[in-house]
Amino acid sequence: MTLADKLNLAIRNVADYPQPGILFKDITPVFANPGLLHEVVSALVDEYKSQKIDAIVGVEARGFIVAPILAYELNCRFIPVRKKGKLPYETITEDYALEYGKATVEMHNDAIQPGWRVLVHDDLLATGGTAGAAANLVKKLEGEIVGFSFLINLSFLPGEQNLLKRFGVKPHYIISY
Repeated sequence: MTLADKLNLAIRNVADYPQPGILFKDITPVFANPGLLHEVVSALVDEYKSQKIDAIVGVEARGFIVAPILAYELNCRFIPVRKKGKLPYETITEDYALEYGKATVEMHNDAIQPGWRVLVHDDLLATGGTAGAAANLVKKLEGEIVGFSFLINLSFLPGEQNLLKRFGVKPHYIISY
């Protein structure tokens, strides 16, 4: 059985969350399975271990779970990108559109040094809005986007194409629906 098959069996579908008409992909069962989580992290490490990555930006909230583990395994920095108002120090912000609304994310203004090679990680790629906003924060601080990492791609939405067009980097994901 492939890793994608195992993820497909573990991911729980929740209808009408966070609003009617949305089918939410709940990955918390993946985190409750140590063996499966280990396989996910190992697959992501294998994908990026040959690249020189200075930092991994993890997007709140579920991107915070795998991104620090991946940063640890790749021996690089973890940098959180959070919802507006959640970080204690001076920040830069980026507004963006979600598939079902609008939001703002922020990052500490000293989180990235110019020229750093940065991987953006989140749990799910839908329209690319959240990951694109995180990448824009990196670019504001003169970092270089070297990759986008996801567990899930919703292929019926334009996220993959949007990120490729905007940043010239093809997103990597383990499973696609």
